[in-house]
Amino acid sequence: MSEDLPDTDAARREAGMRTRREVLGNAHVDRAVANTTPFTAGFQDFITRVAWGDVWQRPGLTRRERSIATLSTTVALRHWDEFALHVRAAVANGLTDDDIAEVLQHAAVYAGVPAANHAFAVAGPILAELRAGTSED
Repeated sequence: MSEDLPDTDAARREAGMRTRREVLGNAHVDRAVANTTPFTAGFQDFITRVAWGDVWQRPGLTRRERSIATLSTTVALRHWDEFALHVRAAVANGLTDDDIAEVLQHAAVYAGVPAANHAFAVAGPILAELRAGTSED
């Protein structure tokens, strides 16, 4: 494992929780933690350690670039709840409305026009809410 990456589960969990909060916002993470049950606890730990504590820590891409990849992937797979969550994260990671529109335009070619069309419909109100300063996160 690279020296730049956390090398224990505890270190990945700590780094993951920090990154998760920085990218998704405290309100979202607090809700996720509060809604954790014995049934979902293992999964919450897994995504904190692996997605946020390992993958999002890797030095090869910036958070901005990771947001672009995540938006593209969630559009292609039509995972609309995750897409909506990551529109907010993309803004936190420095993407502008124009940047997000370009990602969606690009996705139209590779993921399909219907998916991109729906992504614009999901992202528009979220971006308007964020720009109006009424976001909960």
